[in-house]
Amino acid sequence: MNFYLSATDDLLKTAADQPSIGIILCKSKNKVEVEYSLRDMKKPIGVSEFTVTQALPAELKGTLPTVEEFERELNKDLK
Repeated sequence: MNFYLSATDDLLKTAADQPSIGIILCKSKNKVEVEYSLRDMKKPIGVSEFTVTQALPAELKGTLPTVEEFERELNKDLK
């Protein structure tokens, strides 16, 4: 992720843009893997869990994938 964010900031970001952030969607969070993966990173990084919910503001409907679409994508490698 650091490689892609650094390349994006270097090649695509303008002076008006803030530093890029990366988001990795996972089915679960493994604290040991997170610790080892991020141990020597110097950039600020947050790790969190979230729950996908059916409640989506009306102005965002149609612009984001549905819960079902997320679930289909996450389950592709399991079949």
